[in-house]
Amino acid sequence: MVLTLDDRSIDPPVLLAPMAGITDLPFRRLVASFGAGLVVSEMVASQEMVQAKPGVRERAELGFGLQNTAVQLAGREPGWMAEAARMVEANGARIIDINMGCPAKKVTGGMSGSALLRTPDHALRLIEAVVGAVTVPVTLKTRLGWDDDCLNAPDVARRAEEAGVRMVAIHGRTRCQFYKGRADWAAIARVKQAVTIPVVANGDICSAADARAALTASGGDGVMIGRGVQGRPWLLAQVAAELHGLPRPRVPHGDAFADMVSAHYEDSLSFYGQELGAKVIRKHLGWYMDRAGTPAAARKAVLTERDPKRVLRLLPRALTAEAVAA
Repeated sequence: MVLTLDDRSIDPPVLLAPMAGITDLPFRRLVASFGAGLVVSEMVASQEMVQAKPGVRERAELGFGLQNTAVQLAGREPGWMAEAARMVEANGARIIDINMGCPAKKVTGGMSGSALLRTPDHALRLIEAVVGAVTVPVTLKTRLGWDDDCLNAPDVARRAEEAGVRMVAIHGRTRCQFYKGRADWAAIARVKQAVTIPVVANGDICSAADARAALTASGGDGVMIGRGVQGRPWLLAQVAAELHGLPRPRVPHGDAFADMVSAHYEDSLSFYGQELGAKVIRKHLGWYMDRAGTPAAARKAVLTERDPKRVLRLLPRALTAEAVAA
Protein backbone atom coordinates (compact mmCIF):
# COMPACT_ATOMS: atom_id res chain seq x y z
CA MET A 1 0.00 0.00 0.00
CA VAL A 2 1.21 3.50 -0.86
CA LEU A 3 -0.13 6.75 0.59
CA THR A 4 -0.43 9.39 -2.12
CA LEU A 5 -0.56 13.08 -1.22
CA ASP A 6 -0.91 15.05 -4.44
CA ASP A 7 2.40 14.32 -6.21
CA ARG A 8 4.06 12.90 -3.08
CA SER A 9 4.12 9.23 -2.18
CA ILE A 10 4.64 7.72 1.25
CA ASP A 11 5.89 4.21 0.63
CA PRO A 12 5.74 2.17 2.78
CA PRO A 13 2.95 3.75 4.88
CA VAL A 14 4.97 3.42 8.09
CA LEU A 15 5.86 6.85 9.46
CA LEU A 16 8.12 8.18 12.20
CA ALA A 17 6.17 10.34 14.65
CA PRO A 18 7.45 13.80 15.57
CA MET A 19 8.89 13.73 19.09
CA ALA A 20 10.28 16.81 20.82
CA GLY A 21 13.94 16.46 21.62
CA ILE A 22 14.16 13.10 19.84
CA THR A 23 13.43 13.25 16.11
CA ASP A 24 16.20 15.68 15.26
CA LEU A 25 18.15 15.45 12.02
CA PRO A 26 20.79 12.94 13.26
CA PHE A 27 18.11 10.53 14.48
CA ARG A 28 15.90 11.00 11.40
CA ARG A 29 18.89 10.25 9.20
CA LEU A 30 19.53 7.06 11.12
CA VAL A 31 15.90 5.89 10.95
CA ALA A 32 15.74 6.73 7.24
CA SER A 33 18.91 4.71 6.59
CA PHE A 34 17.07 1.52 7.60
CA GLY A 35 13.95 2.47 5.62
CA ALA A 36 10.87 4.54 6.44
CA GLY A 37 7.98 5.89 4.43
CA LEU A 38 8.23 9.31 6.08
CA VAL A 39 10.21 10.84 8.93
CA VAL A 40 8.81 13.91 10.67
CA SER A 41 10.80 16.61 12.41
CA GLU A 42 10.33 17.42 16.04
CA MET A 43 7.80 20.18 16.63
CA VAL A 44 8.96 23.61 15.43
CA ALA A 45 7.42 26.72 17.01
CA SER A 46 6.33 28.88 14.07
CA GLN A 47 6.90 32.35 15.54
CA GLU A 48 10.29 31.40 16.98
CA MET A 49 11.22 29.90 13.62
CA VAL A 50 10.48 33.14 11.77
CA GLN A 51 12.23 35.22 14.42
CA ALA A 52 15.29 32.97 14.24
CA LYS A 53 15.35 32.12 17.93
CA PRO A 54 18.51 30.13 18.82
CA GLY A 55 18.14 26.41 18.28
CA VAL A 56 14.72 26.55 16.62
CA ARG A 57 15.72 26.40 12.97
CA GLU A 58 17.93 23.37 13.69
CA ARG A 59 14.76 21.43 14.50
CA ALA A 60 13.52 22.02 10.95
CA GLU A 61 16.85 21.21 9.33
CA LEU A 62 16.27 18.62 6.63
CA GLY A 63 19.74 17.52 5.65
CA PHE A 64 21.07 17.06 2.16
CA GLY A 65 19.49 14.18 0.28
CA LEU A 66 16.93 13.25 2.96
CA GLN A 67 13.87 13.43 0.75
CA ASN A 68 11.16 11.70 2.77
CA THR A 69 10.96 14.39 5.45
CA ALA A 70 8.08 16.43 6.80
CA VAL A 71 8.48 19.45 9.06
CA GLN A 72 5.94 19.85 11.85
CA LEU A 73 4.89 23.37 12.79
CA ALA A 74 3.12 24.50 15.94
CA GLY A 75 1.59 27.85 16.79
CA ARG A 76 -1.54 29.83 17.51
CA GLU A 77 -1.33 32.74 15.06
CA PRO A 78 -2.21 32.23 11.38
CA GLY A 79 0.33 34.81 10.19
CA TRP A 80 3.29 33.23 11.94
CA MET A 81 2.21 29.75 10.86
CA ALA A 82 1.93 30.81 7.22
CA GLU A 83 5.32 32.54 7.20
CA ALA A 84 7.04 29.61 8.89
CA ALA A 85 5.44 27.25 6.37
CA ARG A 86 6.81 29.31 3.50
CA MET A 87 10.28 29.22 5.07
CA VAL A 88 10.41 25.45 5.52
CA GLU A 89 9.00 24.88 2.04
CA ALA A 90 11.78 27.07 0.64
CA ASN A 91 14.25 24.98 2.62
CA GLY A 92 13.08 21.84 0.85
CA ALA A 93 10.38 20.29 3.06
CA ARG A 94 8.32 17.84 1.03
CA ILE A 95 5.38 17.91 3.44
CA ILE A 96 4.33 20.35 6.18
CA ASP A 97 2.54 18.97 9.22
CA ILE A 98 0.43 20.99 11.66
CA ASN A 99 0.68 20.08 15.33
CA MET A 100 -2.70 19.80 17.05
CA GLY A 101 -1.72 16.89 19.26
CA CYS A 102 1.02 17.92 21.69
CA PRO A 103 -0.40 17.60 25.24
CA ALA A 104 2.45 19.39 27.08
CA LYS A 105 1.26 22.17 29.38
CA LYS A 106 3.84 24.64 28.09
CA VAL A 107 2.33 24.16 24.61
CA THR A 108 -1.36 23.97 25.45
CA GLY A 109 -0.98 26.86 27.88
CA GLY A 110 -0.13 29.01 24.87
CA MET A 111 -3.23 27.76 23.05
CA SER A 112 -1.16 25.63 20.67
CA GLY A 113 -0.94 21.88 20.14
CA SER A 114 -3.93 19.90 21.36
CA ALA A 115 -5.44 23.02 22.95
CA LEU A 116 -6.62 23.86 19.44
CA LEU A 117 -9.12 21.02 19.76
CA ARG A 118 -11.02 23.28 22.15
CA THR A 119 -11.22 26.08 19.56
CA PRO A 120 -11.87 24.33 16.23
CA ASP A 121 -12.88 27.53 14.43
CA HIS A 122 -9.55 29.12 15.29
CA ALA A 123 -7.74 25.88 14.40
CA LEU A 124 -9.37 26.00 10.99
CA ARG A 125 -8.00 29.51 10.40
CA LEU A 126 -4.49 28.22 11.14
CA ILE A 127 -4.98 25.33 8.74
CA GLU A 128 -6.29 27.60 5.99
CA ALA A 129 -3.36 29.97 6.45
CA VAL A 130 -0.78 27.20 6.08
CA VAL A 131 -2.52 25.52 3.13
CA GLY A 132 -2.80 28.87 1.38
CA ALA A 133 0.86 29.73 1.94
CA VAL A 134 2.54 26.71 0.32
CA THR A 135 2.36 24.38 -2.65
CA VAL A 136 3.51 21.21 -0.86
CA PRO A 137 0.95 18.93 0.82
CA VAL A 138 -0.17 19.92 4.32
CA THR A 139 -1.01 17.24 6.88
CA LEU A 140 -2.44 17.33 10.40
CA LYS A 141 -1.53 15.42 13.55
CA THR A 142 -4.00 15.50 16.41
CA ARG A 143 -5.72 13.44 19.11
CA LEU A 144 -9.21 12.05 19.66
CA GLY A 145 -10.23 15.23 21.43
CA TRP A 146 -9.44 17.37 24.45
CA ASP A 147 -11.12 15.01 26.94
CA ASP A 148 -13.89 12.42 27.04
CA ASP A 149 -16.50 15.19 26.80
CA CYS A 150 -14.83 16.68 23.71
CA LEU A 151 -14.16 13.85 21.25
CA ASN A 152 -14.27 16.08 18.19
CA ALA A 153 -11.48 14.63 16.06
CA PRO A 154 -13.89 13.41 13.33
CA ASP A 155 -15.36 16.88 12.86
CA VAL A 156 -11.96 18.57 13.03
CA ALA A 157 -10.58 16.14 10.44
CA ARG A 158 -13.56 16.66 8.14
CA ARG A 159 -13.18 20.45 8.28
CA ALA A 160 -9.41 20.12 7.80
CA GLU A 161 -9.97 18.06 4.66
CA GLU A 162 -12.35 20.71 3.31
CA ALA A 163 -9.62 23.30 3.95
CA GLY A 164 -7.08 21.34 1.91
CA VAL A 165 -5.30 19.05 4.36
CA ARG A 166 -4.14 15.92 2.54
CA MET A 167 -3.66 13.44 5.43
CA VAL A 168 -4.51 13.16 9.13
CA ALA A 169 -2.60 11.25 11.81
CA ILE A 170 -4.56 10.48 14.97
CA HIS A 171 -3.07 9.56 18.33
CA GLY A 172 -5.64 7.31 19.98
CA ARG A 173 -5.85 9.26 23.24
CA THR A 174 -7.36 12.54 24.37
CA ARG A 175 -5.17 15.40 25.49
CA CYS A 176 -6.19 14.91 29.10
CA GLN A 177 -5.02 11.30 28.99
CA PHE A 178 -1.52 12.44 28.06
CA TYR A 179 0.14 9.01 27.66
CA LYS A 180 -1.79 7.13 30.32
CA GLY A 181 -3.77 3.97 29.68
CA ARG A 182 -3.86 2.42 26.23
CA ALA A 183 -4.38 4.12 22.89
CA ASP A 184 -7.91 3.53 21.57
CA TRP A 185 -7.26 2.48 17.99
CA ALA A 186 -10.93 1.63 17.43
CA ALA A 187 -11.91 5.24 18.13
CA ILE A 188 -9.73 6.32 15.20
CA ALA A 189 -12.22 4.50 12.94
CA ARG A 190 -14.70 7.35 13.47
CA VAL A 191 -12.18 9.74 11.95
CA LYS A 192 -11.61 7.39 9.04
CA GLN A 193 -15.35 7.33 8.40
CA ALA A 194 -15.56 11.14 8.42
CA VAL A 195 -13.00 11.84 5.68
CA THR A 196 -11.81 10.61 2.31
CA ILE A 197 -8.14 11.52 2.78
CA PRO A 198 -5.65 9.01 4.30
CA VAL A 199 -5.84 8.47 8.05
CA VAL A 200 -2.79 7.23 9.96
CA ALA A 201 -3.09 5.48 13.33
CA ASN A 202 -0.69 6.45 16.12
CA GLY A 203 -0.17 5.50 19.76
CA ASP A 204 1.33 2.43 21.49
CA ILE A 205 2.60 0.88 18.26
CA CYS A 206 5.79 -0.92 19.25
CA SER A 207 5.83 -3.96 16.95
CA ALA A 208 4.47 -5.34 13.71
CA ALA A 209 1.74 -7.10 15.70
CA ASP A 210 0.71 -3.78 17.25
CA ALA A 211 0.70 -2.14 13.83
CA ARG A 212 -1.47 -4.86 12.35
CA ALA A 213 -3.91 -4.61 15.27
CA ALA A 214 -4.04 -0.82 15.00
CA LEU A 215 -4.80 -0.98 11.29
CA THR A 216 -7.52 -3.59 11.83
CA ALA A 217 -9.19 -1.65 14.64
CA SER A 218 -8.94 1.78 13.02
CA GLY A 219 -9.37 0.96 9.36
CA GLY A 220 -6.42 3.30 8.89
CA ASP A 221 -4.26 3.65 5.82
CA GLY A 222 -0.94 3.55 7.65
CA VAL A 223 0.73 3.68 11.03
CA MET A 224 2.89 6.24 12.79
CA ILE A 225 5.40 5.00 15.34
CA GLY A 226 6.73 7.16 18.15
CA ARG A 227 8.13 5.96 21.47
CA GLY A 228 8.52 2.38 20.24
CA VAL A 229 11.45 3.45 18.06
CA GLN A 230 13.53 4.64 21.01
CA GLY A 231 16.71 2.59 20.95
CA ARG A 232 15.44 0.76 17.84
CA PRO A 233 15.91 2.98 14.77
CA TRP A 234 15.30 -0.07 12.58
CA LEU A 235 11.77 -0.63 13.94
CA LEU A 236 9.91 1.16 11.13
CA ALA A 237 11.69 -0.95 8.54
CA GLN A 238 10.88 -4.11 10.52
CA VAL A 239 7.19 -3.21 10.69
CA ALA A 240 7.10 -2.38 6.99
CA ALA A 241 8.72 -5.72 6.18
CA GLU A 242 6.14 -7.66 8.20
CA LEU A 243 3.12 -5.73 6.94
CA HIS A 244 4.04 -5.21 3.32
CA GLY A 245 6.43 -8.02 2.44
CA LEU A 246 9.46 -5.77 2.06
CA PRO A 247 13.02 -6.97 2.70
CA ARG A 248 13.79 -7.23 6.39
CA PRO A 249 16.35 -4.74 7.66
CA ARG A 250 19.67 -6.00 8.91
CA VAL A 251 19.44 -5.36 12.64
CA PRO A 252 22.90 -4.59 14.02
CA HIS A 253 24.27 -6.78 16.79
CA GLY A 254 27.46 -6.77 18.79
CA ASP A 255 30.21 -4.72 17.18
CA ALA A 256 27.87 -3.53 14.41
CA PHE A 257 25.45 -2.18 17.01
CA ALA A 258 28.28 -0.39 18.82
CA ASP A 259 29.45 1.09 15.52
CA MET A 260 25.93 2.38 14.76
CA VAL A 261 25.59 4.00 18.18
CA SER A 262 29.06 5.55 17.95
CA ALA A 263 28.20 7.00 14.54
CA HIS A 264 24.96 8.45 15.95
CA TYR A 265 26.94 9.98 18.82
CA GLU A 266 29.45 11.58 16.45
CA ASP A 267 26.68 12.84 14.16
CA SER A 268 24.98 14.55 17.10
CA LEU A 269 28.20 16.27 18.16
CA SER A 270 28.87 17.35 14.59
CA PHE A 271 25.34 18.74 14.16
CA TYR A 272 24.96 20.60 17.47
CA GLY A 273 28.53 21.17 18.55
CA GLN A 274 30.32 19.18 21.24
CA GLU A 275 28.65 20.54 24.39
CA LEU A 276 25.03 20.62 23.25
CA GLY A 277 25.37 17.49 21.13
CA ALA A 278 26.58 15.48 24.12
CA LYS A 279 23.51 16.54 26.09
CA VAL A 280 21.03 15.84 23.29
CA ILE A 281 22.39 12.38 22.52
CA ARG A 282 22.44 11.24 26.15
CA LYS A 283 18.83 10.03 26.15
CA HIS A 284 19.51 7.98 23.02
CA LEU A 285 22.59 6.43 24.59
CA GLY A 286 20.45 5.42 27.57
CA TRP A 287 17.91 3.70 25.31
CA TYR A 288 20.64 1.93 23.38
CA MET A 289 22.19 0.64 26.59
CA ASP A 290 18.76 -0.48 27.83
CA ARG A 291 18.50 -2.57 24.68
CA ALA A 292 22.00 -3.97 25.08
CA GLY A 293 21.51 -4.88 28.74
CA THR A 294 24.48 -2.73 29.72
CA PRO A 295 25.61 -3.27 33.34
CA ALA A 296 24.90 -0.36 35.67
CA ALA A 297 28.55 0.58 36.21
CA ALA A 298 29.29 0.70 32.48
CA ARG A 299 26.12 2.68 31.85
CA LYS A 300 27.04 5.25 34.47
CA ALA A 301 30.52 5.59 33.04
CA VAL A 302 29.17 6.39 29.56
CA LEU A 303 26.50 8.82 30.73
CA THR A 304 28.75 10.78 33.08
CA GLU A 305 31.82 11.00 30.84
CA ARG A 306 32.25 14.42 29.19
CA ASP A 307 35.24 13.74 26.94
CA PRO A 308 33.93 12.56 23.53
CA LYS A 309 37.06 10.52 22.83
CA ARG A 310 36.62 8.63 26.09
CA VAL A 311 32.89 8.11 25.39
CA LEU A 312 33.77 6.57 22.04
CA ARG A 313 36.23 4.23 23.78
CA LEU A 314 33.65 3.25 26.40
CA LEU A 315 30.73 2.59 24.05
CA PRO A 316 31.94 -0.66 22.43
CA ARG A 317 32.48 -2.31 25.82
CA ALA A 318 29.16 -1.00 27.14
CA LEU A 319 27.11 -2.09 24.14
CA THR A 320 28.53 -5.55 23.45
CA ALA A 321 28.11 -6.88 26.97
CA GLU A 322 25.08 -8.85 25.78
CA ALA A 323 23.56 -9.63 22.42
CA VAL A 324 21.12 -6.97 21.31
CA ALA A 325 17.55 -8.23 21.00
CA ALA A 326 15.78 -7.26 17.81
